[in-house]
Parts: sequence; C-alpha cells; structure tokens
Amino acid sequence: MIGIREVSETNDMIEKENLDVRTITMGISLLECMDSDLDTLCTKIHNRIYESAKDLVSTGEQISREYGIPIVNKRISLTPIAIVGAAACKTSDDFVKIAHTLDDVAREVGVNFIGGYSALVSKGMTKADELLIRSIPKALAETSYICSSVNVGSTKTGINMDAVRLMGDIVTQTAIASKDCKVNGCAKLVVFCNAPDDNPFMAGAFHGVTEADRIINVGVSGPGVVKTALEKVRGESFEVLCETIKKTAFKVTRVGQLVAKEASQRLGVPFGIIDLSLAPTPAIGDSVADILCEIGLERAGAPGTTAALALLNDQVKKGGVMASSYVGGLSGAFIPVSEDQGMIDAVEAGALTLEKLEAMTCVCSVGLDMIAVPGDTKPTTVAGIIADEMAIGMINQKTTAVRLIPCPGKKVGDKVEFGGLLGHAPIMPVNSFDCSAFVNRGGRIPAPVHSFKN
Repeated sequence: MIGIREVSETNDMIEKENLDVRTITMGISLLECMDSDLDTLCTKIHNRIYESAKDLVSTGEQISREYGIPIVNKRISLTPIAIVGAAACKTSDDFVKIAHTLDDVAREVGVNFIGGYSALVSKGMTKADELLIRSIPKALAETSYICSSVNVGSTKTGINMDAVRLMGDIVTQTAIASKDCKVNGCAKLVVFCNAPDDNPFMAGAFHGVTEADRIINVGVSGPGVVKTALEKVRGESFEVLCETIKKTAFKVTRVGQLVAKEASQRLGVPFGIIDLSLAPTPAIGDSVADILCEIGLERAGAPGTTAALALLNDQVKKGGVMASSYVGGLSGAFIPVSEDQGMIDAVEAGALTLEKLEAMTCVCSVGLDMIAVPGDTKPTTVAGIIADEMAIGMINQKTTAVRLIPCPGKKVGDKVEFGGLLGHAPIMPVNSFDCSAFVNRGGRIPAPVHSFKN
C-alpha cells in the first residue's frame, strides 16, 4: 500500500520541485502507407497519422487534470521517412512535400512536435536516404513542427564518414536556411550514433522498424526532484548519495509508469517504454548542472565533473529499472547547454568548454546537445565534431548525438534566444585548427573489434 507520506512526497515533487511528465509520444508505423505515387503517399500518411493520434492531446490533458501531474508535451514519432518515401520520392523537393504533409497533420492533431524525418545510414546511403538528408535544410526552414535525425554510426557497423561529412554541410545549410525563422532549424536536427528505436524525446525520436504498429512511450523528467533530495544528504558518503538518487529515480519513474499505463489503456495503444531522463529546462531549479554542484562541484566543468555525472547517470538507471519492467529510450541525464540554466552559467563563468562537454558525453545519456557556435564555423569543423562524438558512441557501445547550432552573424560572447523549452545559449568557442583532410577522406571507419560478438 502507498502511505500518506509517499503521497505527500509526490505532491511536493510536482508542486515545488518541477517534476513533470515531459512527453507522451505516440510511435506510428507508416510502412503500410508506402506507395510509388507521391500524392497518394502523402494522403495515406496524413490519414494514418490523423486517425491514430487525433485523441492523443485530449487524452494527455485529461490524465493531467485527473491526476494533477503536468504532462508538458504530446508528440508523435514516425517510421524514418527516408524508408517510407523511397518508392515515391525522386528529388529532395519530393521529400519536402512529405514534410509539409507531416507539418499539416501535426497542426491538426495539436501535438508539439512530430519526429521521424529521418534516415538511418550507419553503413551506407541509399538514393532515398541521400535525397532526404539533402532536403533537411529546406524542410526544417519551411515547417514548424518537424524534427529530423540522421543515424550515421553504430558499434556494429562503424561510422559512415561520407554521411558525417555530408551532415557537416547540412547542419551549416540548415542554420543559414532557417536564420530568419522563429527557431533555428538546427535545434530540431540531431546526428546520432547507436540511435534507439524507442526514444520519446525530440528532436531525435523516430519509430523504429522493429517497433509495433503503434506504441505509447513516455519520457519523465525530474532534475529538480533529485537536487532537492540531495540537499537533505549534503556531506554524506557516496553510499548515501547513491541510495538517495536511486530511491528518487524510482519514485519519479513510478509517476511515469502510471501516466503511460493510463494513456495506453485510454488510447487503445500498447505501452512501450518509460524513458527516465533528467531532462532540464531553462527554469530555475530544474538543472542537471545544479545537481552536479549539489554533489560537490563549484561549477559544472570543474575537475570531478565527469565522475559526478557518471555516478548520477548510473544511479538514475538503477532506480528506474526497479520501478518499471520497460525502461528504454535514452534514460539517464541530459546535458543540453541552452536548456539548462546551470550549464549556461558554467559556460559564462569559463568553467565549461566544448572539450569538457565532449568528455562528459562519454558517461551521459546522449551527447553534445543544444550547443550554439559561431555562424562562421566551417562545415568540415562541424563534421569533425560530429565524428568525434560518433566515435565515443561507437567505441563505448552507447548512444551519442550531436545537436550543434551554428548561429549566422553571431560570434563568441554573443547570446542567442531559442524560446520555450529550447531556452537560450551563449555562443561557445570552437577549436579553429583544420580537420578538412581527415573528414574528406571518404568511406567508413570500421566497427571496433569488440563489436564481433556472434
């Protein structure tokens, strides 16, 4: 039985400590929509998404009212569009037409984002993959709800350096194409290594081909809850610290489990996974960086930061897997710069650099996330940063990602505003030494020897 103390603790988490269900994401397979005629394909996609998700937003709001649990976002993830559009799309503009269809239906059903404008090219690119990738700058500049991702590497296949080099250009072109838009398109574009099939978090969510016809995945967030819990054990041993994080993660995950089960039952869609990720927001008190400071660091980026983050990430996962049989997605701690006020403060204080962030990605949930860089950063430099991050994921058998945002007309020291959950960020310096000869070699970086486990 749940006692009155546990009920009171959960209420405090929601009312005072920024606990929320960050997203209910409905994954929808579009494989049945495939058609060689583009207009027919677009009609099938629209109807399939609308019929599947027309009640998603109202159901989420109803659950939120009944249980008093904030559900911040309602989202949709789709089968990678490079696969769905392969038979019908002969040009990049054909894929852009699909993007507009997705944008229109997202607006109609009322979701915050729709993900899956994606290509999976860790070993090689089909013609359709390349056409979709080259369409990304225009698609993101002309739409409001689309999120895009490209998986360019994995532990089993290595890193597709042709795709990495291309993504250096695409990220740069996307920044330029969307410079006058409300949101820089690069904030909705993720480059992955080892992308999971069941991630509910944007901008990287897509509905993997291994997934069911439709699925409900829920992403829970609670940096403020963890920080408050750690304040009560300040100065205690690592054993006490770890136990506190685990127990807190357990409670947070149970909230997500409740919402997921309710949404699944009411929508008649199978429950997939809970993603327990400490995903910060720009709100004060909702910061992963502040947790690291509570663990004992003056600022995020100080010596000991990587160890503290590793500890945090591991204990969050341990607590989560005890609370739900189906913990998946990314799960752990996110370290986006623009979405975390503590990270922003650390950058502005000179404690946190791009190189230190890269080191931290070896042990966090994802990678270099929401990092604003000067607008004149070369495409080859962007590709080199992507390659470094993909190598970390490949070798360490984990998901890593890059969401880098070149900001046209901005230089180091300037600030850029993204708004909402995307927050704001200082422009960070990038190593200016050239890597063009490396990223222009072409071909693949082979999979590591430990990938051969058959």
